[in-house]
Amino acid sequence: METLTQFAIEWGYLGLFVTAFVAGSIFPFSSEAVLAALIAVGLSPVGCVVAAAVGNTLGGMTCYWIGSLGKAEWIRKLGISDEKLEKAKRFLAGRGAWMAFFAFLPTIGEAIAVVLGLMRSNPRLTTFAMFIGKALRYGLIAGGMSLF
Repeated sequence: METLTQFAIEWGYLGLFVTAFVAGSIFPFSSEAVLAALIAVGLSPVGCVVAAAVGNTLGGMTCYWIGSLGKAEWIRKLGISDEKLEKAKRFLAGRGAWMAFFAFLPTIGEAIAVVLGLMRSNPRLTTFAMFIGKALRYGLIAGGMSLF
């Protein structure tokens, strides 16, 4: 993780984009720590929020795509258990693509994206809702840093 964090700091916004993409897809990683480190070294908080939110949303949409393929073995390789999938299905029941807003949630966020893919929710609306949720999360982190 330290190597990935160092890469992100050296590459700035692009590094943050890549680490956020990785964190939003299949690998557990704290892109929030990278965001905080880059803001601390002087990068624009707004630029960091945009880079992180776009990268993390595209990573989340990778989970959506895997779900849309409906291959259970791929979903299990993501580390998403049948129990997490069922929990996400109950959470999403009857609510549709707008629930992608909650894809930022720890432990269940990837499962939400996968289930939305399995359900074939509207990809544009899913992407939009997911971006809003992730941007708000990163914005709160960046805003919280300015308080200190």
